[in-house]
Amino acid sequence: MSRGFDVYGLGNALVDIQYDIEPAWLQKMEIAKGVMTLVDEAQQQALIDAIDRPPRRQSSGGSAANSMIAAAVLGGSAYYACLVGRDDLGTFYLNDLEAAGVACNRDNRAAGTTGRCLVLITPDADRTMNTFLGITANFGAAQVEEEVIAASAYVYIEGYLLSSALGFEAALAAQRQARAHDARVALTLSDPFIAGTFKQRVGTLLTGGVDLLFCNDVEARVWTGEETLDAALEVLAGQVPQFAVTCGADGARVRDGERLHRVPGFKVKAIDTNGAGDAFAGAFLYGITHGHDAVRAGRLANLAASRVVARYGPRLEGFSDEDVQRVLQG
Repeated sequence: MSRGFDVYGLGNALVDIQYDIEPAWLQKMEIAKGVMTLVDEAQQQALIDAIDRPPRRQSSGGSAANSMIAAAVLGGSAYYACLVGRDDLGTFYLNDLEAAGVACNRDNRAAGTTGRCLVLITPDADRTMNTFLGITANFGAAQVEEEVIAASAYVYIEGYLLSSALGFEAALAAQRQARAHDARVALTLSDPFIAGTFKQRVGTLLTGGVDLLFCNDVEARVWTGEETLDAALEVLAGQVPQFAVTCGADGARVRDGERLHRVPGFKVKAIDTNGAGDAFAGAFLYGITHGHDAVRAGRLANLAASRVVARYGPRLEGFSDEDVQRVLQG
């Protein structure tokens, strides 16, 4: 069956606002370093006011959106289901997303404030996020488009959706519709906070049928409750047919449905780790939807992640066709 889209992603639509910050400032503001924290609009604005300088960058984002952009940059066809406000930021978000080559439903807008993610980058390349969901907190099953899922090879579910009841309903609806139309289901755990706090919801999705799971080594250990990565990988092998676990500079561990493979990473100087896992997932999905096996897709995904961490911002950019072919051909 011919599919109109390689991947249909769904997640929180957030305008990423990025600043460079010293660790001491995070401590002063009592911000937990290296994780995502949900805040209200007033709390987030107070942090922006305390920084008191223009951001390094502002772009359409959210974890799954970054993954869809990565897939599109590599030449894939991606669609992003989301909800933004009828405000200036919402217009900016949709225009920026489409400019990046990702299709979306421009009618998925509602009265309210478009969500924002304050991304704080420290000199060690770590990223700390303070997120005000805004109107995307109302993203639910009503925004999931079955006719587009029916035309997609994969449905990609952002783990951050599981932090809200409506988001979880959207994830379940997308999973059901994917199963009804023979589309494969991919899930990313997104954050240790999601893997640890919403175990029951993660488990429900896995029981309902997930073909491909994305996570990093910390999330894998938090989700499985295992102390070592090797033990966590054994547990995951019994839960999902395929998975890709990123391990920073040590590359990734990829299971192709039968065997576990170690896929080496690419050596780079890390400047900003924000979006590395998102780029990995988008590139991996591009690889496997274009006829490549899990190892080659993992190799391409590692290169994409390395390109993202070597520069500021969460997006994969400047990736040539020659880069893609060179990596896929070994």
